[in-house]
Amino acid sequence: MKISNKKIWFVTGSQDLYGDDVLRQVAEDAGKMVDELNAKAGLPLEIVWKPTVRSSEEILNTCVGANSAADCVGIITWMHTFSPAKMWIGGLKVLAKPLLHLHTQFNREIPWGEIDMDFMNLNQSAHGDREFGHIVSRMRLGVKVAAGYWQDRDVQDRMAVWMRVANAWDDARDMKVARFGDNMNNVAVTDGDKVEAELRLGYHVDYYPIGDLAAYVEKVTEARIRDMLAVYDKEYLLAPNAREGGKDRKSVVEAARTEVAMRAFLTERKIKAITTNFDALHGLHQLPGLACQRLMADGYGFGGEGDWKTAALLRTMKVMALGLKGGTSFMEDYTYHMKQGKMSALQAHMLEVCPSIAESKPKLEVHPLGIGGKADPARLVFNTPPGPGVAATVVDMGNRFRMIVNEVEVISTESPLPKLPVAQALWIPQPDLQTSAHAWILAGGTHHTGFSMALTPEYFEDYAEIAGIEYLPIDKRTTIRDFKRDIRVNEVYYMLKKQ
Repeated sequence: MKISNKKIWFVTGSQDLYGDDVLRQVAEDAGKMVDELNAKAGLPLEIVWKPTVRSSEEILNTCVGANSAADCVGIITWMHTFSPAKMWIGGLKVLAKPLLHLHTQFNREIPWGEIDMDFMNLNQSAHGDREFGHIVSRMRLGVKVAAGYWQDRDVQDRMAVWMRVANAWDDARDMKVARFGDNMNNVAVTDGDKVEAELRLGYHVDYYPIGDLAAYVEKVTEARIRDMLAVYDKEYLLAPNAREGGKDRKSVVEAARTEVAMRAFLTERKIKAITTNFDALHGLHQLPGLACQRLMADGYGFGGEGDWKTAALLRTMKVMALGLKGGTSFMEDYTYHMKQGKMSALQAHMLEVCPSIAESKPKLEVHPLGIGGKADPARLVFNTPPGPGVAATVVDMGNRFRMIVNEVEVISTESPLPKLPVAQALWIPQPDLQTSAHAWILAGGTHHTGFSMALTPEYFEDYAEIAGIEYLPIDKRTTIRDFKRDIRVNEVYYMLKKQ
């Protein structure tokens, strides 16, 4: 995952009405803003100043240029003066990059004793940005608005979130998702329309027979296996049966062999996300749980049982969260703790939970899987630290994709789980388990999620806005009555949108 080579264009709107002196001042002020934001705001992407646009032709050329610039992942617009919005129609109609409307002004305060009409005409964002906002709204464009003073932390934080989402959206443009095997038989929620997904969300989903991967496994050299085992021995606490000379060391060796093979397979094909299926393991010694855990830690998306939508979502979340504190992982609702006053949900998976969310150094263990009919697989076992997080999923509703996002609070287990041989997280979904579960089921949510302690709902809302998909949050303010109303209103909206 790379973020440093991507750019955001800063486009300032004005017009020729004000004369050369004003336009020079507009360009100078915009340049100072860009320089200071790059130097002091701690933004994840570099902002590139672009010449002030004053006509339909200049706006169109700028938008076309942004579309064709491989390193440009989005545009920030700002109206320093008044900029008649009909000029923007042609450019905005062709713009294919995410758009952030920065509603601010260069000066923080009104110079009470010196203000005159020249100052008013120059510093006219309160007027110009509203004109621009009207045409964006009239065109029904997905846009994020960051309103406030450009030097303030809250405005810069909103810009930073959008930049990360724009970068992740760009990453999805050439995302390839590899499905090793198909979906689990007759499972509806993990399947969906792959053609529509590529049209709407950008990524491409391919099927690969597990035999294609098995052929790579057979070619792995002993030297590569030894190198991978050395990494395991250094990075993890190995259970006695998994250590050199342990009775299940062979399973660790086979896990290393599979990981080497998977990395070679994915690298050659430039694949960014994968799914596996324990029903399709022909030619493999075990379900590749350890390999998938480590691939997730390196930024790959993953979905269990052929869940390609969650695999793609997780990759996007990984790109959004790059460099932030807190991990991101594939997760699954497993079982509830329904003790009165302490209702919570235990999250885990058979094997594949990303160690980026580990509370401490993971332990590498080998245990029977009890499903799939293969040898006992190696896996990383750990707990997740307490703290706020977010669980998200994307489902195919037939006429649209729906993103459901639930704020959660990870808590410690009441006692250790010595017999549970998988990584886990225990959380209280907001506003409480009963309301959250009720709303999630009403929304048709999956049992799989992308979980993160690095991201907030704002990232997902921005993503849904850019993608043009439905967004349903579940948080502390959620009530079932309001949630039902939102679903029904959204249904009408998307039915009309299709017409």
